[in-house]
Amino acid sequence: MQDIASVLSKDSAGKEVTVRGWVYRARSSGKIAFIVLRDSSGVVQAVAHSENFTPEEFNILSSLTIESSMELTGTVREDSRAITGYEVGVSGFRIYQRNESFPITKDQSEDFLLDIRHLWVRSREFTAVMKIRSTLFKAFADFYYQNGYYQVQTPFMVSTAAEGGATLFKVPFFGDEVSLTQSAQFYLESLIFSLEKVFTIGPSFRAEKSRTRRHLTEYWHAEIEAAWLGNDDLMEVEERMMEYMVQAVVENNKEELKLLGRDVEKLKKIKAPFERIRYGDLMKRAREDWGLDFEYGTDLGADEERALMSHFDKPVFVTHYPVEHKSFYHRPDPENPKEVLCHDLLAPEGYGEVIGGGERIWELDVLEKRIEEAKLNRDDYYWYIDLRKYGSVPHSGFGLGLDRVAMWVMGLENIKDAIPFPRTIRRTRP
Repeated sequence: MQDIASVLSKDSAGKEVTVRGWVYRARSSGKIAFIVLRDSSGVVQAVAHSENFTPEEFNILSSLTIESSMELTGTVREDSRAITGYEVGVSGFRIYQRNESFPITKDQSEDFLLDIRHLWVRSREFTAVMKIRSTLFKAFADFYYQNGYYQVQTPFMVSTAAEGGATLFKVPFFGDEVSLTQSAQFYLESLIFSLEKVFTIGPSFRAEKSRTRRHLTEYWHAEIEAAWLGNDDLMEVEERMMEYMVQAVVENNKEELKLLGRDVEKLKKIKAPFERIRYGDLMKRAREDWGLDFEYGTDLGADEERALMSHFDKPVFVTHYPVEHKSFYHRPDPENPKEVLCHDLLAPEGYGEVIGGGERIWELDVLEKRIEEAKLNRDDYYWYIDLRKYGSVPHSGFGLGLDRVAMWVMGLENIKDAIPFPRTIRRTRP
């Protein structure tokens, strides 16, 4: 048994092969049946002539329905008219299941396709999406393994919130109440004291009532923490990582990018280093050079990021945000305590923030002061505070939204198209 991609070559021409998969297209023209079969590796056209089969057999071949599952045996031959340049002359077959009809046809609504997402994931377009996602997930992990990081696992049910507020999903827990995790950050910070450099990949959950094209309530979060690393060092790691991830897709997913209509030349430009701009300088530049109504203190939401990134064709680091714009654990800049040693990485083409990171407060007194200023309950963070009592060291980390990166790399209009089973405020099934 061979996969379809392996038979689409001159080496296979003239040889008998057996392939199996699902019917992508089928039609009959008198005494000839044309079948396009797909598997995870690709598609191939198969041709069956009635004289090679009994009337009953040929009737089956000439009346196949979309997504019926089957096995074909035949001889490979070159044919420029075939969609891949090769076709299989069918000499035998086996039907695993013949469908009555397949519910997906052309020009159906987005809501309908989301309702039957369990079937839509079979489409060639979504197969391409999933292959590119697989490359991105693998490239992220490979990069950090190659750079001496350890992969770790952290809880999904937590009692201490990294971000807090009204965006927590509360879950009853044996008479108590916990939250679904928004970030693995605090747990990763505790692990740097033994492993020094750690990363994790897992789902995060935010009860945001956002209906934008780039928000999900459950999303895939890739996070790292590293001892002895400053904000500038971390950005250097990130830009090398982002180049590695994007170029892995360019190298390994040429056919998928072509199928999705992605402009590969834009992706080839994603090479380190990336420009670094202080938040205050960016606001001034936006106002004076680009005529945007921005000022120091402007919150960078999706619309603002889109307006800014229309002026760049590579990702950009925005650094040194005002302290009130960021969570309590970001380390204030010793040279200007009104700003924090942090950064967001904004993707070009209007895709906006894909990474948020920076230095963590490692001094006990500074952390306690920031918790008080944020009006948080100190007891809720007792173990996080403990980390600063016993051998605390400078350290940094970031969180990367893998679904957002996938959306950008594939040039998709909506983040729901970048994940197999999206979870939003209006959708929890299938």
